Amino acid sequence: MKLATWNINSLSVRLPQVLDWLAAQSASGSPIEVLALQELKMTDDKFPVDAFTAAGYCAQWFGQKTYNGVALLSRTPATDVVKNIPGFDDDMARVIAGTVEEVRVIGAYFPNGQEPGSDKFEYKMEWLKGLRKWVKAELDAHPKLVLMGDFNITFDELDMWDPVGLKDTIHCTEEERYHLRALIALGLHDSFRLFKQAPKSFSWWDYRDFAFRRNRGLRIDHILVSNALKPLAQACLVDKLPRTNERPSDHAPVVLTLAA
Repeated sequence: MKLATWNINSLSVRLPQVLDWLAAQSASGSPIEVLALQELKMTDDKFPVDAFTAAGYCAQWFGQKTYNGVALLSRTPATDVVKNIPGFDDDMARVIAGTVEEVRVIGAYFPNGQEPGSDKFEYKMEWLKGLRKWVKAELDAHPKLVLMGDFNITFDELDMWDPVGLKDTIHCTEEERYHLRALIALGLHDSFRLFKQAPKSFSWWDYRDFAFRRNRGLRIDHILVSNALKPLAQACLVDKLPRTNERPSDHAPVVLTLAA
């Protein structure tokens, strides 16, 4: 079972890239079973459900105009679908969850936070508290759980191209990492770090200053797995190939393989 997350940075612009990538994975003999997308940047009525149906995927989506928006694509229908964090008042489309083949999958687009000390940073802190409370309850109800998406947080210096220059900047502050560690403390594991990875393995690169070509990036897209799923993890990687596309997203897909 392969699960993936990808901040597509506008589905209307990059739908062909998503379809091509899913088709390539299927052609390799190892199709993606569940794909969480972030930053759809479209309203619900614009979601290309027919295109995904033709590609063999069921879709659940939660969009809004211009910003945010998340979706779950799965080869079998997702059940018990939840949109956004129950009990947390939010008008941003950031979270979608569903159960696929007994695995509870939460796809999330974490707030960016803009900069420490800003109103958007405070919103991020409150959002993270709300998420953690809900994920704890979800874990209690669904031991087989995956939380994946664009977290907009690095774990540590290994996730930063310039640990000194980026210290205490957005995505790399102790306040943000505290909440990330608190999620881990619930009984989750960073699936990427379960396996040996090459140095300077990132999932996001700025469009400016030839950042991708120079590998000046951050690892901010994560797939966290519960204790029950950790023994089933076989591989986790960042697929950098889509980042070489013409007009790519600034993020690359992260892919987790679980044993059946």
